[in-house]
Amino acid sequence: MNKSYSDIIIAIATPPGVGAIGVIRLSGKGSIELVDKYFFGQNLQKVDGNTVHYGKIKNDQNTIIDECLATVFRSPKSYTKEDVIELSCHGSPYILKRVVELFLNAGARMANPGEYTLRAFLNGQFDLSQAEGVADLIASENAASHELAMSQMRGGFSNEIKSLRQELIDFAALIELELDFGEEDVEFADRDDLKALIFKLQKTIKALTDSFMLGNVIKSGVATVIAGRPNAGKSTLLNALINEERAIVSDIAGTTRDTIEEVLHIKGIAFRLIDTAGIRKAQDAIEKIGVEKTIEKISQSTLVIYVFDVTTMKPEDLWSDIDTFLNASKAITSGGKLLFVANKMDLNPYTKPESFYKDGLIDNENLITTSAVNKMNIEALKDMVYNIIIDNPEMLDQTIVTNARHVDALGKSREALDAVLNGLNANVTGDFIAMDIRQALHHLGGITGEIHTDDLLESIFSRFCIGK
Repeated sequence: MNKSYSDIIIAIATPPGVGAIGVIRLSGKGSIELVDKYFFGQNLQKVDGNTVHYGKIKNDQNTIIDECLATVFRSPKSYTKEDVIELSCHGSPYILKRVVELFLNAGARMANPGEYTLRAFLNGQFDLSQAEGVADLIASENAASHELAMSQMRGGFSNEIKSLRQELIDFAALIELELDFGEEDVEFADRDDLKALIFKLQKTIKALTDSFMLGNVIKSGVATVIAGRPNAGKSTLLNALINEERAIVSDIAGTTRDTIEEVLHIKGIAFRLIDTAGIRKAQDAIEKIGVEKTIEKISQSTLVIYVFDVTTMKPEDLWSDIDTFLNASKAITSGGKLLFVANKMDLNPYTKPESFYKDGLIDNENLITTSAVNKMNIEALKDMVYNIIIDNPEMLDQTIVTNARHVDALGKSREALDAVLNGLNANVTGDFIAMDIRQALHHLGGITGEIHTDDLLESIFSRFCIGK
């Protein structure tokens, strides 16, 4: 990443392709003056900040390239806290290219990916986790991920981390003070109070770390496999859930040979539904590949919706199938969730769902009866799908971690705090306790960017789009 952050940078801030308008953004000291040389219609150097002006962009040969609107933001009241100017041009890629080339030749340089947001961070507009929230906001695809990204961008997660860190800093200061009076054998930091603080911090850190599974689900969507034997009604169920004839439905067993994927949004959460080939002993080479793909998808899933036909399936058959799934899929045994759909109840209405219950595996919490072809209980099934993933809806109102980097830093902070506790229990000297406290502070500070390296910044901001 280019380390010269005093340059004037330029990039197209709108997506590639033809559109009504295309926005070109420049940032840096002198950017308004640079644009003013080629902008005719208003003296941009004299206008107030946060104002919009109509004019023409002309090149050195006095040829009009485009008519556009120039939006002026003056430091520090801009996204980057630098002088920023945005040109809203006509959306022709040719026009945008010519305008960018004009200013590149005049002394600006192309912005690196994420450089506008990086400059905003370096200039104190927000901290590092808030900057990462900007990237999450751009990538959000559903209501829940949008809400989480907005909360992070507004500092909800940062404030919690800063509060934890400040409490630890206050105690660390007392420990450090003891070191200054090492020869006098005094204690300014009460060890019992420090232990209580460490327990409190560990509890909070554990709650944040545990929230990552939910945060990742909200951010990335829930990989949901619809599985079962051939002709169980899997494709019909998929069609009923999305209310669209997406999958081919047939009485012929083995119709679905490959996976079919669709996205279903339930209460703001995205569920990536995957309709799979029926699991049985394959009748030909193509079906065998389909069955193998089903097993693979199950192993990668967060939720498996197992559909079975109540007209043909006995409880013993269901339990046998589940044993096969459990053996074939490590994902299920390592925390994946199972939901059972007793389908075709219209053809066998006297079926007792409790006859399929199995201790510790199947009960009324994860088994529901349906008739997919008649869309019976489909809305109730959606509620069950949501509830089985969102175990505690109240968690959605708490701070939720969505970033793997943050989880790693929290884990390392907790390890350092464990070392502090072990040191206190072993009555080690204050210098060793102070060392472990510094480690915990270091990792917590890495989340918000109070402690950072150039390599870390490059890794984070290089994943941003150019122009943001």
